[in-house]
Amino acid sequence: MTKLDESSIIKIFQNRLGKKKIVSEDVEIFNLGKIKIVAKTDTLVESTDIPPKMKLSDAARKSIVACVSDFAAKGVKPKYGIISINLPKTISRSKINEIASGFRKACNDYDISILGGDTNEGKEIVFNVCIFGITDRIVTRKGSKNGDIVFVTGPFGYTSAGLNMLLGKKKGKESFTKKSIKSVINPKPKLDFGLKNKKYFSSSMDSSDGLSTTLNEMSKQSKNKFIINNIPSMKDLEDFVKSQKLNLNDLIFHGGEEYEFIFTTSPKHRNIIKKNAKFSKTPIIEIGHVTSGKGVFVEKQDNIVRLRDSGWKHFR
Repeated sequence: MTKLDESSIIKIFQNRLGKKKIVSEDVEIFNLGKIKIVAKTDTLVESTDIPPKMKLSDAARKSIVACVSDFAAKGVKPKYGIISINLPKTISRSKINEIASGFRKACNDYDISILGGDTNEGKEIVFNVCIFGITDRIVTRKGSKNGDIVFVTGPFGYTSAGLNMLLGKKKGKESFTKKSIKSVINPKPKLDFGLKNKKYFSSSMDSSDGLSTTLNEMSKQSKNKFIINNIPSMKDLEDFVKSQKLNLNDLIFHGGEEYEFIFTTSPKHRNIIKKNAKFSKTPIIEIGHVTSGKGVFVEKQDNIVRLRDSGWKHFR
């Protein structure tokens, strides 16, 4: 029997449940009368999403943040949420309080009101969060145009390093270790930057499944070629990679869990976007440009190499 991957499973459900072709986006959007509703759901599972040493309060916060990150990429303000939780029957009151504190922290950070949800019993902890907002439009994945420039909202690779550290596989300098682990347990989506600069974006997408996955999906949907000529890494990460004999591109492009977003924009908006980023202290990085063609390519020292989608996939 052929093993099903995540994409195959999604297609089966889409074929059974949808009467028309469903275009993948970071959020779902539908009309309720004249009101355009935006919704996003995400699931965090203890055995696959909560690494050792991560507090339950951080995990609960992150389950909401995962949805907020998609709203940031779409330029939409999250307003309301519904949370369903699955808990072992042996869970203690102190852990319940810790989980509740994590949810409250995320809601306070992003001004989200929780309307209700569901509580169930099971073998492991599972958080399923659904967030809602209202908008006039979203920034799609497919809008990039020939000549656009490509930005990311921050450096990449720290989460891969941090996860390796949490799993006990790698060690680094104290300051780098602290920074990398913090990127895993306390991600901070650039929501304000997305909201204030939405009108300048031609396309945008959350990067949590990995930079290579995001770039390839945006290229595919826009039917354009993406040329990456500036890898979004910092020197401390590069030093760590050398000391541990790791592959820098694997951490930068394929690691995932960065709750940043990638956006394209016309060169005429470059200066205003950089000015706004400086004002909001958002460390945006220009990494390349869009041209006619297909696929994503990394350009370095007159050498150009195809960047395949090797980001995170369930069931792989």
